[in-house]
Amino acid sequence: MKTKSRFKIFNLNRCLLIIIFVLFSVVLFACASPIETIVPTEPTTPIETEFPDENTKLYRTDVRTDVSQVVLDELELGFLFFWELANDDLESNGYGLIPDRFNTFTGNPGGVSSIASVGYGLSAIPIGIENDWITRQEAEERAYYTLVTFQNMQRTHGFWYHFVNMSTGLREWNSEVSIIDSAIFINGALTVGRYFGGRVQQLAYQLYEEIEWNWYFDAVNNMFYMGYRPESGFEGYWDHYGEQLMIYVLAAGSPDYKVGKGAFQLMKFSSTLTSSTEDYDSFYLTWTGSLFTYQYSHAWVDFASYVDWQGYSWFENSVNAVDAAIAYAKTRTDFIGIHENSWGMSASDGPSGYVGPYGSAPSAGNAHVVDGTVPAYGAIGSIVFRPQEAIAAMENYRTYNRFWSQYGFKGAYNLDYSTNGWFANDIIGIDKGISVLMLENYMSQMIWKIYMEVPYIIDGLETLDFTLIEG
Repeated sequence: MKTKSRFKIFNLNRCLLIIIFVLFSVVLFACASPIETIVPTEPTTPIETEFPDENTKLYRTDVRTDVSQVVLDELELGFLFFWELANDDLESNGYGLIPDRFNTFTGNPGGVSSIASVGYGLSAIPIGIENDWITRQEAEERAYYTLVTFQNMQRTHGFWYHFVNMSTGLREWNSEVSIIDSAIFINGALTVGRYFGGRVQQLAYQLYEEIEWNWYFDAVNNMFYMGYRPESGFEGYWDHYGEQLMIYVLAAGSPDYKVGKGAFQLMKFSSTLTSSTEDYDSFYLTWTGSLFTYQYSHAWVDFASYVDWQGYSWFENSVNAVDAAIAYAKTRTDFIGIHENSWGMSASDGPSGYVGPYGSAPSAGNAHVVDGTVPAYGAIGSIVFRPQEAIAAMENYRTYNRFWSQYGFKGAYNLDYSTNGWFANDIIGIDKGISVLMLENYMSQMIWKIYMEVPYIIDGLETLDFTLIEG
């Protein structure tokens, strides 16, 4: 019993010692390291992307008055072609895409978009805003999320496929990765980017800066390739004058993928300069004489205000080409539908399908095709070069009800085909696009004013040794 009692006492004393030791350690630790009160931190403010300032400038400030009604109608209805037919489903991977063509008979736009059609449609957005046809808010949203679509689409060294699915944005028709159609699209992106500023400008300029122009360029031959397919590689060259003037400017202005003035100068030296006649002055010819080749680049770049390193005006080059097209139409008395008020043969649909070489003499390749088919845009897209003659043609075209639609003029007509003539059912997006932009430039110079504020374009022109005409 005594042994058990001593054992209990020993255990009790041992427990007390342990308790005292623990308490002493706690007090000692507290004195050495006082416990700080932890105050919850404020939520971290998200880092916001710094967008460029919004641009609220108005550009349609000096507008022609007393203009033919057909000009006003074609401008508004042409704008609506791009606004109403675009994919407006924000949940779609193809948001903002615009159809390659629209059938006015069935009302079917089809399921394929041309990226060039989107470029024209984007460029038309400021026209809609400043004519009060759409609101700035809805237009900014359309522009921005269209650019988001292109940011997410398939790209090859920054370039896009020519034709894509309206719903998915994926490649269609085994089409090429197109430098010229990518250029037309990016022209539209730069136009709305400069017009809106802010997030639209940031994304538009980013898309432009990512295009690797020097990849699409053959440095050995000093020429841009004409097409590229991943299955077969590059094909063809832009080896003489055509609609690609814009490519030289865009490539020369690139911060990281620049192509200098050598390609542009070689193109000029390699092109055919026709002699003056009593009907027109000399000008550089395009291969087929299709009038669109003298129009496209001029929809954005204000070449009327610049001359190249030799003092040559490419704007006057197009004026002379239009004069030649009108003179040629007057000589084709073998066709009842080609005359001084029906001229401007150019790539378009015809009675037997699409014909790329429709054109007028003279042509560099003597490759122009004439069968009586005249596209509306040939004259309309020339309105900045020869306004009076273009409007006279438009007023003549408007006398044919079968040539008119809910979106203005249809693609083309041929009065020599069958006893009743032929009128296209379709409107092609790029044809309507050049019409709308040139009509607005005629009315107010609006597209030129916006586009020529894009710093890359001024850098490009300076790199190519273009000089601003004084006064």
